[in-house]
Amino acid sequence: MPESDSPILIRVHPDDDVAVAMADVTPGPVPFEGGMLAVSEPIARGHKVALAAIAPGTAVRRYGFPIGRATTAIARGAGVHVHNVATRLAGEEAYRFGGAPVDPPKTPSMRTFDGYVRADGGVGTRNEIWVLPTVGCVARTAQKIAGAADAGGTDGVHAFVHPYGCSQLGDDLAATRTILAALACHPNAGGVLLVGLGCESNQLDQLMAAIPPARRPFVRVVRAQSSADEIAEGVALVAELVALAEDARRVPVGLDRLVVGLKCGGSDAFSGVTANPLVGRIADAVTQSGGTAILTEIPEVFGAETLLMERARDETVFDGIVAMVNGFKRYFLEHGEPVSENPSPGNIAGGITTLEEKSLGAVQKGGHAVVEDVLAYGGRVRTRGLSLLEAPGNDAVSSTALTAAGATVILFTTGRGTPLGFPAPTIKIASHSGLAAAKPRWIDHDAGQVLRDGLDVATGALLDRMMDVASGAPTAAERNDEREIAIWKRGVTL
Repeated sequence: MPESDSPILIRVHPDDDVAVAMADVTPGPVPFEGGMLAVSEPIARGHKVALAAIAPGTAVRRYGFPIGRATTAIARGAGVHVHNVATRLAGEEAYRFGGAPVDPPKTPSMRTFDGYVRADGGVGTRNEIWVLPTVGCVARTAQKIAGAADAGGTDGVHAFVHPYGCSQLGDDLAATRTILAALACHPNAGGVLLVGLGCESNQLDQLMAAIPPARRPFVRVVRAQSSADEIAEGVALVAELVALAEDARRVPVGLDRLVVGLKCGGSDAFSGVTANPLVGRIADAVTQSGGTAILTEIPEVFGAETLLMERARDETVFDGIVAMVNGFKRYFLEHGEPVSENPSPGNIAGGITTLEEKSLGAVQKGGHAVVEDVLAYGGRVRTRGLSLLEAPGNDAVSSTALTAAGATVILFTTGRGTPLGFPAPTIKIASHSGLAAAKPRWIDHDAGQVLRDGLDVATGALLDRMMDVASGAPTAAERNDEREIAIWKRGVTL
């Protein structure tokens, strides 16, 4: 429930046809923008009510943009949801570059965090040993090694397992190898043990070749089929890595050395009002200070993609965004699925009606920074500022891709809640105070503060929380030992 002095109905943009209910609303007069709106039916918290009569076939607007079309006449004060609004998305579209954007003003922050400066210039927020299997056949072996190893003076030894690495072909196999190689280069890993089987498609030698030479002194390998005792050998190799990593010390570094991944999962109608705009403010603070932010979940920009295209640094970046968006649409269509097969049942229950509405809320996580680069799945950040990363919306797959790209902290907004955690420390941000109160073991931060105190105060509070986590304070997922990866598999299985 909102605070007592919070509005009951919120119109996000002056051009909107709908308002969002901040609490359950019963039929009758409801206070709205200094007057009263006659609501004709019960409206659940997070759901929408029409502010004026909407004719069939007419665009319905929220955030100042169309979120769909009315499928029937909608009266003023009536509920607006999946029963009377449908998506307008169909397939690939043509776009035109409108020129380079104007850079937002730079306002460098004086904030610092205590990080681990690596030899390649990266800065970690953790100093861990990661155990990565080449193939699912040795996933349990990797877990046993991590469980038996002594972490010494590091921040922990963790195995990140997956079911792939064999029975894959071509680009599908290459993508698995690429994502694992990128994870092996992550600055949060003071050392990495690769555990192979021996006969898998994802051969250890090829995986090692994909890791830059400067990183290889911090990587060890064990081949299970050729080892007399792969567990004992793996534990001994982890001990070598721990000895190397223990020399690292946290030192104060600026916000410009942080790489922030931007993610939403289990979104609701509050996400685009509180949590996502709040994270957008953090993304702006980081990029304006010379740091890096990474936005992904490409299917969840459909309907809002032009807002990112308008911010492309140049025509090359613009063309990259177009290719990525249309390529993802083609991916759905070639599998016989509509591009609008989203939002999820949980999103709908939370008040999100169409993919356009979800996307318009989701892209706010990217703030207002210029889009500097477009990264393929498995790619690592190449420039500071805001990058757009190829990955689907799936929480585990996209968060793994963010980590592999170099995110050392992930800001994860949610209106429904999830316990899931990832290799990089993941700050779970509730879109409303009810979720934060109900799930304190899952949630790190309450974005409901936006409604109580405003965006400026809420931004300072989340910046403080993020810098604490970057300096070593554990997230809820870390306290719960929730650490997973998931690989995006797109090819046939042999």
